[in-house]
Amino acid sequence: MNTQKVRPLDHISVVSLEHAIAAPFCTRQLADLGARVIKIERPEVGDFARGYDQRVNGMSSHFTWTNRSKESLTLDLKNQDAMSALVKLLETADVFVQNLAPGATSRMGLSAEDLKKINPKLIVCDISGYGGFGPYRDKKAYDLLIQSEAGFLSVTGTPETPSKAGCSIADIAAGMYAYTNILSALLLREKTGLGSHIDVSMLEALSEWMGFPLYYAYDNAEPPARSGASHATIYPYGPFPVANGATVMLGLQNEREWHIFCEKVLLNAALAIDDRFNTNTKRHEQRESLKSIICECFKELSITEVEARLDSAKIANARMNDMKDVWDHPQLGARHRWTYIATPVGDVPALLPPGINNEFTYRMDPIPFVGQHTNSILKEIGFNDAKIAEMKSSRAI
Repeated sequence: MNTQKVRPLDHISVVSLEHAIAAPFCTRQLADLGARVIKIERPEVGDFARGYDQRVNGMSSHFTWTNRSKESLTLDLKNQDAMSALVKLLETADVFVQNLAPGATSRMGLSAEDLKKINPKLIVCDISGYGGFGPYRDKKAYDLLIQSEAGFLSVTGTPETPSKAGCSIADIAAGMYAYTNILSALLLREKTGLGSHIDVSMLEALSEWMGFPLYYAYDNAEPPARSGASHATIYPYGPFPVANGATVMLGLQNEREWHIFCEKVLLNAALAIDDRFNTNTKRHEQRESLKSIICECFKELSITEVEARLDSAKIANARMNDMKDVWDHPQLGARHRWTYIATPVGDVPALLPPGINNEFTYRMDPIPFVGQHTNSILKEIGFNDAKIAEMKSSRAI
């Protein structure tokens, strides 16, 4: 007996002209909540993100992450039959997501205004680097370039070397805002009966996440300095070496914690009232002197011993884990956050989406191979075997 409870987006259909990360990450999250996501791919080669690397049993790491629980439909949209199939899908779809080059869907007759005529309830979400209008509209935008334009690089890294984030943070930000905007539009449609046009830009998404450094530099004030893995304005807050080449991360938030840290971790209560360090501003200004004192205390202690002192003092701390440590993280294991999903190259582990909801379980269905669902979807919308064979012959699919 099927005991699966209803999911929030069961019976919601999503059609996505997507590639790379931002749009696929958005639609994968819609699929996690139960939506049917039909991913439009180029015949034979598919989404170019399939070829980024071969780290997951021959499959791309990026693609594995963002494309579970989807159906793959191959269409060459330069072919009229293929375009007709897409339009037919959109006539009854709930959501259309696309992250092609700005203006591309308009040239194809698939703008929000065009689609409203055939499906007034359709929610159209356009994802781009800089948005649908403005002087930067047609400027090429990749994740690293948006990290630069949004000021992220200016506050990240060391004083000598600006550094990008180790993951596609601009794409992720845009995908998250596309996802939440679509959820909001679905709620709005329940009240109005009408769809929405959503215009999400990577620049605006990442600029929103830059709120702290933006306000810190308000009215031409000095911006936060690049300070590596340390906090730009609070100290001690960041990485400190311990014995055997290990590193502990720790963070103090207030003067009470500073006094406890000195007494119970450094075993030097007098340091708490030392005139050089008795306010955060002074500790920030005297970073190097204070760092030397902390490192001298930690240099003979193992990371386990340092963690024990920090935990006993209730000082926030963490280990600087690598990817293997995260795969094996005891907290993720204890909370049963790992499951398995099927893929064209066999089952692979996958993290469940963040947030445990006691009313439903997330959808964790297979990753499709290129064009896996083409025939079944085309038949569903009325194409017979002869027409499908003709489309294959002409490479429309």
